[in-house]
Amino acid sequence: MNHPHEIRPDLDQGIDRKELSKLRARFLKINQGRLDRAMEGLSTRQQQVLTLLPLFFHVNHPLLPGYVSGATPAGVSGFEPDSDLLAEAQRLTRSFTYKARHGNPPQPIHGLFLMGSLGSLAQAEQSDMDLWVCHAPDLDEQALDELRRKCQLLEAWAASLGAEAHFFLIEPQGFVQGERDGQLSSDDCGTTQHYLLLDEFYRTAIWLAGRTPLWWLVPVYQEHNYQGYTQTLLSKRFIRAQDGLDLGHLAHIPPGEFVGAGLWQLFKGIDSPYKSLLKLLLTEVYASEHPNARCLSLDYKQAVFANHLDLDELDPYVMVYRRIERYLQQRGETARLELVRRSLYLKVNKKLSDRSRSNGWQRQLLARLAAEWGWDERQLALLDSRGQWKVRQVAVERRELVAELNHSYRFLTQFARQERADSRADQRDLNVLGRRLYAAFERRAGKIEVINPGIAPDLAEDTLTLVQSPNRKEPGSHHWGLYNGNLGVHEWEHFSPIKRCRELLELLTWAHRNGVIDSSTRIALHPGVSDLSEFELFNLLGALQQGIPLPLDTVSEVRLLQPSMADEVLLLVNVAVDPLRHHRDLNILMTTERTDSLSYAGVRENLVLTLDQITLNSWNEVLVQRYDGEHALVRCLRDFLNSLGQRSHRPRVRVRCYCHNRAQAISQRVEEIFDTAQLLLDQQLDHRYLLQVAQHTHVLELHPGQVTLATFEHHEQILAALGEERDHYSPLHLDGNALQDGDLPLVLAQGQAHAIQVFYRLLDGWADLYVLDEHNALWQQRLPLQDERHLLLPLQRFLHSMLTRRDTQLPLDSLPQATLEPCYSQLLPSGAGKARVIEPRQAPIDSHNQPYYEVQAILQAGVGDEVHVTLYCDQQEFSQLEHGEQLYAVVAQQILRQRRGAGSYRGYITDLDLSELLGDEQGSTSLYLRYKSQLEQALNDGLEQLQAILEP
Repeated sequence: MNHPHEIRPDLDQGIDRKELSKLRARFLKINQGRLDRAMEGLSTRQQQVLTLLPLFFHVNHPLLPGYVSGATPAGVSGFEPDSDLLAEAQRLTRSFTYKARHGNPPQPIHGLFLMGSLGSLAQAEQSDMDLWVCHAPDLDEQALDELRRKCQLLEAWAASLGAEAHFFLIEPQGFVQGERDGQLSSDDCGTTQHYLLLDEFYRTAIWLAGRTPLWWLVPVYQEHNYQGYTQTLLSKRFIRAQDGLDLGHLAHIPPGEFVGAGLWQLFKGIDSPYKSLLKLLLTEVYASEHPNARCLSLDYKQAVFANHLDLDELDPYVMVYRRIERYLQQRGETARLELVRRSLYLKVNKKLSDRSRSNGWQRQLLARLAAEWGWDERQLALLDSRGQWKVRQVAVERRELVAELNHSYRFLTQFARQERADSRADQRDLNVLGRRLYAAFERRAGKIEVINPGIAPDLAEDTLTLVQSPNRKEPGSHHWGLYNGNLGVHEWEHFSPIKRCRELLELLTWAHRNGVIDSSTRIALHPGVSDLSEFELFNLLGALQQGIPLPLDTVSEVRLLQPSMADEVLLLVNVAVDPLRHHRDLNILMTTERTDSLSYAGVRENLVLTLDQITLNSWNEVLVQRYDGEHALVRCLRDFLNSLGQRSHRPRVRVRCYCHNRAQAISQRVEEIFDTAQLLLDQQLDHRYLLQVAQHTHVLELHPGQVTLATFEHHEQILAALGEERDHYSPLHLDGNALQDGDLPLVLAQGQAHAIQVFYRLLDGWADLYVLDEHNALWQQRLPLQDERHLLLPLQRFLHSMLTRRDTQLPLDSLPQATLEPCYSQLLPSGAGKARVIEPRQAPIDSHNQPYYEVQAILQAGVGDEVHVTLYCDQQEFSQLEHGEQLYAVVAQQILRQRRGAGSYRGYITDLDLSELLGDEQGSTSLYLRYKSQLEQALNDGLEQLQAILEP
């Protein structure tokens, strides 16, 4: 049913010039309303900029800003300044007089438009002015150079008046054909976007002078026939050519544009997530509707045709929000919707809890939205205090923001794959972006988490209390906690720490990297049973500030194309440990004689008891690793040398020691060992580096690309080791009589190099899974059978996560050859009896429309063979540090709480990080799968026990 005031200019029934004029008037009415709103939000001097710009493009006058020469293209189509505008120009330059040009002078400036946030709900004091200067197609290169120079001068003039203006030259004919020589807005990702940028232009642009868009006059139902419709308008002179500006239509958006737009917004969102979230979600909405996506600009045009001219409802940001709201409500994703609402509120930044502020139209509109959302005063006050948010609030918000950014990346990757929308350039950009996200947000053992990606301006605390205390969850061990304020002895026991870590340096590095401790922070120290002094603490923080100078520079794309490598390595020896107190019998030997810190005082005692290695790598990741025990030094040295590989790049290594006794001698000795080992490695020859450390002899075998360590106590063992010969994928050949029972002969016969092969056989109520990995190692598991999809999809997700981690260690150029894609086969027949044939199957499809519960595991090395497990359930952390032996029971309880329906189906590990256990090695697929099986066994034991209690 048509609206009574809807205009439907129809080719078949004749187009009415009056109706077209009425339609153009509607667009201009909205345009004027938006321009008035834009002006309202500008200072007097900024208003002057916007008012005078059409005149400066209309005339060349040496007294006016932007003058280059008399030959600079000037003259705006259909523009003639009125007396008020000329008076404004004369107030700026009293000697200026305007002379109207008579006859038919050239008017090469076809249109002047302001696009972006000005005039919208999101306009702010610092909003840029992005202006499109549409010009004639026949300007030669010299004329264009002069016009560019004029724009640069006008940008400088605007800046002098407090307005950040950006001018973009548009040649409409070339633009329609996709030709452009650079970005077309300050928020433009470059040449990969055309239609989405045009969509934004049509729904946000404010016309300032010149021709008006032909697009205004084309009904939405004729968008697919845009060319023919506009040709009819022009050829039959319903409109004059000199009145219309043709920038093209929006009948169809190529899927590659959604990928390009999403990439750009994700890139920006890493540092400023709130600013990018709305555009990211709009891109997801559009892409999810492909190939039938309907742009918001078409909704906007349809509303004008129907005479729905409410400025609030047609506000560009309100329209974006409404479309996202409808999409998320249909999907039942209320948490994501709340995050979108917070992002919109924070972007508008009108602080509704502050009643002293003037009640302009933006505040009124925002207040209506907040009331519609059911927000109370407490919610508004919390958001309005974002400038004072500290660690706890930021950490909560970060979890949701990171989850959203990761969701968007997965969505884009899946969309590109499904629509085959990823050109080679897009795929490269996707991979680079994936690495940026990985570097910024991916958790792995020892990596310091950055908790404030543009959420709060400053996390620094004035006063903190640092405490070492017994760990009740792990009797006999201690941990370190950081608390707000200056807390006295045992007073801290009544408060929750900001952060708790097993090791001191992990805690201090986290606090430094996140700006929680800065140069002005005062710290009260309760060292517990440690030897930490205020002097040592002060120096440790100074070493961190020197080794990781903040803020860090943005990582270049060139560096992301290569695997991450260490740039700065800080080795801190004997942190909070006095070695002579631990070797009490050595105190009597403290003489002036020269002694080796590794075999001190001739009694062969090692004074290097602990090493903390802090690494800043080329991707701006900060990693902390702890080595302790009698072999701490050589293990640290071996791992460090292996991390260098065969690269020519060498990190800067600094060794520091601030312990109470012999600190300088210890640091010098350790630095000497590391320097010598690096020199040997740099020679690109096989070397053995023999070290005597206390009662042990250590042999480091330095081969280019690999360093191995052997430790011996007896002379005979050393001789045998030095006399040994020095190698590895081997295909598996089965004897005809081997493994006759079961399915294994059939599986093992399929072994291939550089391949991950998944085989499955369906039995009665059960299924057997087999994996042959890239080294031809076999992993096997028997699972309850629900259906093939539930059997294979958890494994597919896990393998994809594992391979993604592996790929980040490889140069992007080698990924097409190096990337492994698991292939699937089914053993037949199903059921009882012997399998006789293997048939290939398609990999299970992981649809982005079916969310799943993520359980990520991170394994870290403890003392000796001990391994510490931390689980993340949909971004929420559960660690042995917090829960001890109850870890799996607590996680099981969390999983059951999140499940939507009843049932006793299994829990699965979806992602696993072994980087600390493996060092710089990749680790084989079978190793990951073995750990996965062990973790899932513990997890499902917890689920079974809990379900047995809940369902007796």
